[in-house]
Amino acid sequence: MDSLILEPSLYTVKAVLIMDNDGERLYAKYYDDTYPTVKEQKAFEKNIFNKTHRTDSEIALLEGLTVVYKSNIDLYFYVIGSSHENELMLMSVLNCLFDSLSQMLRVILESDPQQVVHRVALRGDDVPLTEQTVTQVLQSAKEQIKWSLLR
Repeated sequence: MDSLILEPSLYTVKAVLIMDNDGERLYAKYYDDTYPTVKEQKAFEKNIFNKTHRTDSEIALLEGLTVVYKSNIDLYFYVIGSSHENELMLMSVLNCLFDSLSQMLRVILESDPQQVVHRVALRGDDVPLTEQTVTQVLQSAKEQIKWSLLR
């Protein structure tokens, strides 16, 4: 019997998905042509959600693909790779995505103004916080978050 020969690929991750608690797509990025049309993608996403939303496990094999996933209240995060992909590698990508978004959203969900100001940590050369508009403060927070993720 011939052994299966896999071509090397830079695409360890075939797709990243974020869905709501009804299985509706909030974000989807496919890195190859496994599901070339939006119709095929949505059918695959529905299948994934139906198989995973009621289980406590973190990994599934579905349609010849390895799916690692995590949920948080009403969001479901998925990282999809080939069936031959290392599950620990895929889980590492999932944890990075999940933790990054959690840290970004903590600023938005924080209700203590002092904590928000502390986390945004405006630089000394910026306009003092008391003289900024709400839009300027939010833009500054957005820039700070973006640069902290890029480090």
